[in-house]
Amino acid sequence: MLDKVLNAKSVAIIGASKNKTKRGYQAIKTLLEDGFEGQIYPVNPKEEMILGLPCYKDITEIKEHVDLALITTPARTIPAILKNCGKKKVSGAVIIAGGFRELGKDGKKLEQEMVDTARNEGVRVIGPNTSGMINLKSNMNLVGIKNAPKGNIALLCQSGNMALTLITEATIRKHEGFTYYVGVGNESDIKFHEYLEFFRNDGDTKSILMYVEGMSQGREFLQEAYKTSIEKPIVLLKSGRSATGKKSAGSHTGSLAGMSEVANAAYKRAGIIVIENSDELFPVAETLSSQPPIKNNNVAILADGGGHATIGADLLTDYGINLPELTEKTKEKLKAILPDAASVVNPVDVAGGTDSDPSVFADCAKIIIQDPNVGGLLIVGLFGGYGIRFAESLAVGEEAAAHRLGAMIKKRKKPIVVHSLYSSYDSHALTLLRHYDIPVHDSLDISCKCIASLCQYGNYLAAYHAKKSFVFNWRAKARERGESIIKNAKKEGRKVLLEHEAKALIQLHGAPTSVGNVAKSEDEAVEIAKKIKGNIVLKIVSPDILHKSDASGVKLNLGSEKAVRKGYRDIIKSAQAYNRDADIRGVLVAPMAQKGLEVIVGTKIDEQFGPVIMYGLGGIMVEIMKDVTFWVLPVSPTSCKKMIEETKSSVILSGVRGQEGYDKKALRKLLGICSELIESYPEIEEMDLNPVILYRQGLDVVDARIILKD
Repeated sequence: MLDKVLNAKSVAIIGASKNKTKRGYQAIKTLLEDGFEGQIYPVNPKEEMILGLPCYKDITEIKEHVDLALITTPARTIPAILKNCGKKKVSGAVIIAGGFRELGKDGKKLEQEMVDTARNEGVRVIGPNTSGMINLKSNMNLVGIKNAPKGNIALLCQSGNMALTLITEATIRKHEGFTYYVGVGNESDIKFHEYLEFFRNDGDTKSILMYVEGMSQGREFLQEAYKTSIEKPIVLLKSGRSATGKKSAGSHTGSLAGMSEVANAAYKRAGIIVIENSDELFPVAETLSSQPPIKNNNVAILADGGGHATIGADLLTDYGINLPELTEKTKEKLKAILPDAASVVNPVDVAGGTDSDPSVFADCAKIIIQDPNVGGLLIVGLFGGYGIRFAESLAVGEEAAAHRLGAMIKKRKKPIVVHSLYSSYDSHALTLLRHYDIPVHDSLDISCKCIASLCQYGNYLAAYHAKKSFVFNWRAKARERGESIIKNAKKEGRKVLLEHEAKALIQLHGAPTSVGNVAKSEDEAVEIAKKIKGNIVLKIVSPDILHKSDASGVKLNLGSEKAVRKGYRDIIKSAQAYNRDADIRGVLVAPMAQKGLEVIVGTKIDEQFGPVIMYGLGGIMVEIMKDVTFWVLPVSPTSCKKMIEETKSSVILSGVRGQEGYDKKALRKLLGICSELIESYPEIEEMDLNPVILYRQGLDVVDARIILKD
């Protein structure tokens, strides 16, 4: 669908100019200098020739077919120009101008007019508010960045400055480069997920690098990312996590940033490698495009100094990477070639064993890579700098080692990442490593992040078969009684189900909960209570009182008829005092829950990613500890297990200090039931089960709130 846009064979520059400071001049100059393989058509009614090319008064005057238009004119002119592009059967347009929805009501109206015109005319739009796009395979540079390096990474970016940063970094590193760069801009027409589909099918692209401020169709993006990440790694930096960042993102692109916890959970679920620090973005993409993933989450460290080895081990441990014990066979082989002072456990410290012959690095690496426990190798320290630091003659051994390391990763299909203090020096050994696609960095932190990303991607691929896609079957499992509960609430004009209605709905799908019964009189409350074993809880039932505790509408641990009668009277009195116009339906009489571990399970509709589920510590602890995790629905049994494990409190569920653990199987089942509920009833906007009391065996949903969509 986007082939004629991103692989255009002919480009019209609308707003072409002789003024060297104008984009309409710079674009033509860059296309000519870079040797664009297609045709260039300047369009300007006031000019005859620009840079030796004949100029057209209007795009419709061009006799030949035009694939793509680069429009450099002001925002107000765009709809009319797109109409002419439609007459010419142009496939796409790159719109540079800002001044659309990011400027408010009038800009939003103009942008909608532009989108409507483009769709009516069959013209796909990149932008607006974009720096442009580059196809480095055909030298179609519509941005003007000089000497952008060619390579295997596709770049999607919502900031021209971030794109310039990443392209400049690639230029300086002189190793990996790009197939395409697209400035997504306001994403008013072509969406992120459409670019993903194109890059997935592009044979030259090996990884996809993204800088995102906000996206308009997050659910569709997740579905496309889910298909893409199994074939090609996606690396993403999401800005707008803070309140100030969100405000900046909104003014820059007209997109609202999503809630960071939900966004990160959604991206990771789709197999995307999420980056928190901008200086890690390109190195990680470069690593994933050139190195095989690590399949067992196990990394070995080879060092020529204890300090770097220890720091590296700490960093990898923080990322959740295993540093496996080496086999006895591996240790014996290392001992045979290293001095007695060397440490042959993981991390391996050569302890001066490479000082006189740096090629020993390759000998050690070969032994370690052959170890069945090891999935990848991180080399840290001075490699590549022995000839600089000590004696020039040592450079020969380093170069020989570099050749052997390069051959090693191809044969063993296990990655190697190198940290070197001399990364920025003119070291032929390090140049050779880069020639063999071995990443080399002067930052130990970045080196560890790179090899950790190979583990993260490998872990995702290994678990892919256990995942669910992001597509719901909305017709599945809907039940007549459940639908009648929702229809009754809507008939009364209510957006919120009453507690006993919400509990009845979740109980239909198998959730363990004590629904109780509604008493409309003091005597009726007593009769209901007599049929319940143990103590009683009373709760006000009113569509006008959602927060029952605020209205003193809850009475706990009532153990006698007298207490039930008094509790009923007190609740009604308090509720009437709280809101004298409240529609009071009665008092819910239910058994008092036994003590256990309080957790919370909730769902909501995220503005970008659709239905999501939350799990964590519940009761009053949910606001204090904020130990919660998010997952995009639907969930699989494996997803439910991972959700629980992601929380810090998961250790409590397993039992601490000799105590028996809690019923994680019942909890996983409840998470699955919540997913089923959202699948069955698209009318649900939000669901809050808090607290859920978790026991050694089983659980009880003590309170439930369900909010319906308008």
